[in-house]
Amino acid sequence: MKKGTAKLSLALSMGVFGTIGIFVHYINMPSAVIALVRGIVGALFLIGTAYASKKGIGWKDVKRNLPVLLASGICIGINWILLFESYRYTTVAVSTLCYYLAPIFVIIASPFLLGERLDAKKICCTLAALLGMVFVSGVITGGFSGLRGIFLAVGAAIFYATVIILNKKTKSIAPTDMTAVQLAAAGLVVLPYVLLTGGLQHVTPAPLPIILLLTVGIVHTGVAYVLYFGSVSKLSSGTIAIYSYIDPILSVILSAIILKEEMTVYTVIGAILILGATFASEFEFKKQ
Repeated sequence: MKKGTAKLSLALSMGVFGTIGIFVHYINMPSAVIALVRGIVGALFLIGTAYASKKGIGWKDVKRNLPVLLASGICIGINWILLFESYRYTTVAVSTLCYYLAPIFVIIASPFLLGERLDAKKICCTLAALLGMVFVSGVITGGFSGLRGIFLAVGAAIFYATVIILNKKTKSIAPTDMTAVQLAAAGLVVLPYVLLTGGLQHVTPAPLPIILLLTVGIVHTGVAYVLYFGSVSKLSSGTIAIYSYIDPILSVILSAIILKEEMTVYTVIGAILILGATFASEFEFKKQ
């Protein structure tokens, strides 16, 4: 894959990720059911793609990393349920912005779990992002009412940050293999919860919700991950960091246009603080 093609693939994957909130908004089913379908369908798509390309799955590598993969898969399942549920209690834009605090939570935990040094730059980025969350939450203008969606999105960010940290513990495994097992684990973990809570009874047989649900599983998970992993190995970390901002920016724009979600001045300020802090923390500026 050429560099130009890799950039296009990465941009497309981030664009697809940025639309998932819109699709989930129109799926009138329990969040656990959406997470279940996304995990199972996404895993089957990745495994099928791996064998169709004649690469297959490195099962020996999977077995060596299985405990970590299962733990991260559990976190992914919980992360999805919390995120999808947050869409029901706050705007897609606010949920996405709060969810984007995950890298900041990794920074906070890294000195304790990864032995990494917390320098002045990371501390400033963390404080800026947390201040941004205050602006985005609406506490300044609306008090503490309606914060359920915010807490759910932040909880999702914490579990996703845990996935990021756990992934750093894996050894010698292809990203697609790792993700396929994680998605399968996420689906298997969510399945008992769906059965025990009677989630399948709320599955809407109408064509549109079913089509949207399968789209989330196939396109937003399977196809998007194939595009993402097919491109990141060809690009620098700085380029990946920049392109990753297509996801939240597109999500915020589409939520305003399609869902008619109001963007206040405070939301814009919070978005700039969160996204700016995350960008600054991930991107290394090289001296010329």
